[in-house]
Amino acid sequence: MQPRDAKIFYLCGKMILTMLHRSSIMTDMKQLRKEQRVAVIRCLVEGNSIRSTVRITGVAKNTIQKLTIDLGEAVLAYQDHALRNLTCKRIQCDEIWNFCYAKDKNLPDNMRGEPGVGSMWTWTAMDAETKLILSWRLGARDAANAHAFIGDVAERLANRVQLTSDGARIYLEAIETHLGGKVDYAMLIKQYGNETGSPESRYSPGKCLGAKKRQIDGNPDMDHVSTSYAERQNLNIRMGNRRYTRLTNAFSKKAHMLAYSIAITFMYHNFVRIHQTLRMTPAMKAGITHHKWSIEEMVDLLPELSYNTRPKKAGRD
Repeated sequence: MQPRDAKIFYLCGKMILTMLHRSSIMTDMKQLRKEQRVAVIRCLVEGNSIRSTVRITGVAKNTIQKLTIDLGEAVLAYQDHALRNLTCKRIQCDEIWNFCYAKDKNLPDNMRGEPGVGSMWTWTAMDAETKLILSWRLGARDAANAHAFIGDVAERLANRVQLTSDGARIYLEAIETHLGGKVDYAMLIKQYGNETGSPESRYSPGKCLGAKKRQIDGNPDMDHVSTSYAERQNLNIRMGNRRYTRLTNAFSKKAHMLAYSIAITFMYHNFVRIHQTLRMTPAMKAGITHHKWSIEEMVDLLPELSYNTRPKKAGRD
């Protein structure tokens, strides 16, 4: 959930500003009623694209984008404050791929290597017991982002935990630097094979041929060395956030919009959506809140406290 300043994100190891030129947004947010804001957010967190949300709610596209920015900033700030001193026991780390603007192979030559375009990875850390997503980071799958991500995870923990990651070697130095001697760490290294000869295999993940558990630091319980919950959450992300749906044109064209969108998705996951096995929200299970949030409460995190407040015309005497 880096960084603490919700207006800046670090992508591919570089700092970029995320604020749009507000002059390009024609509709004042104060013209939206609270019920309209709630309807828009409900559509977005249930996997609708912006254009389908326009058709369902009647709210203009630019207004929906501005609401995504404003609420994204608000939920980032709230979660950054709330997800602290967590008493997690078993954390699973994973990354989910998507792309921004265009896939790497389709990027114009003059845009190759620029931050915020091409392949993007969302790093996530999930508590296996509460299903709470306690930290995330949007950026490249490289050492710089691994260090920033694991550093953020370390700041949010109040006790020693067992941590499992996939076999990516970029985790090794990052965890040694920020959590060395403070966690029981193991890797789950999966081996994949590609099926050939079938056209359908192009759109299918490689077949898992086996997995090896490797103890790295401390004394992890090998029975709980797993990334299953984090990997299952990747499916939830693709189902609940249209920007992650593959083989469509709903992908993000700008990195900051993707960042705000995923912040809203994780706020919905942590505080609003009832988890089927927990029968409560992850935030309730983790003791962060005592009640199930509603989308209305999410919208109330926006700084504006009044709705439909167009300037009144001066009356005639």
